[in-house]
Amino acid sequence: MKLHRVLAGTLAVTLTATGLVACGSNDDSDTIKIGTTDANLREWDVFTDLAEQNGIDLEVVAFSDYNTPNQALAQGEIDINKFQHILFLSDYNAGSGDNLKAIGATEIYPLALFWKDHDSLAGIEGKKIAIPNDPTNQGRAINVLVQAGLVTLKEDGLINPSPADIDQAKSKVEVTPVDAAQTTIAYGEGTPAVINNSFLERAGIDAGLAIFQDDPDTEQAEPYINVFATTEDRATDPTLIKLTELWKDPAVAEAVLESSGGTAVAVDRTPEELAKIQARLEDAEK
Repeated sequence: MKLHRVLAGTLAVTLTATGLVACGSNDDSDTIKIGTTDANLREWDVFTDLAEQNGIDLEVVAFSDYNTPNQALAQGEIDINKFQHILFLSDYNAGSGDNLKAIGATEIYPLALFWKDHDSLAGIEGKKIAIPNDPTNQGRAINVLVQAGLVTLKEDGLINPSPADIDQAKSKVEVTPVDAAQTTIAYGEGTPAVINNSFLERAGIDAGLAIFQDDPDTEQAEPYINVFATTEDRATDPTLIKLTELWKDPAVAEAVLESSGGTAVAVDRTPEELAKIQARLEDAEK
């Protein structure tokens, strides 16, 4: 997997050639509607302008939750979306019976362990570690601790382990699942915590203070590659594929480190490689 550090980024959407739009239908069949959950980041201005320069009329459709963008895509209300990683997409397909496809890789946002006033793992043995309790991030946080050598699982290679999968007798720390927003509070009180990238800036925590983070250039990181997704019948649509390629433009990449506080890591994977990862994850759901 080819990876390189980019200059900013979170998933978002914002302006189209004519401005920010709300969710809704459009009578112009030549307009490509792309859905996302974060419509205020600068990379979307850059991306929309770049699409226009390449003859693509791009309309950004803003959603306020993480469930609606895939439903809207499956129902034909939008043409493509960009707000999720492959594991989230696979979970959605498994639960809905839909067959949405990842067609373009964007970035990975490494998940990291923080410990106030500490710059290494030294002395952490025996501590309780706060981790986010939502299903996707909880499993990933546990695997971060596995990679750090702090937690041992009862079974190796679990993609999305839960606390029940931890072999406590063989582990060096205990995990305490909390609401994701509470991980920064735990950190502030001196408890080591695995903190999602999106909460760092809000809490004023420098991403560079992490004492450990998962390695984006590993197979274990593949479920967390953020992607463009569309319906199966449009997975090879030339215009949609062109959009995924335009996201790699240096101007977009520069806008995507700025908004991520320097944490986003660009991922270069082909649609065929993404399809294999998605198939593996969806098989694991069966």
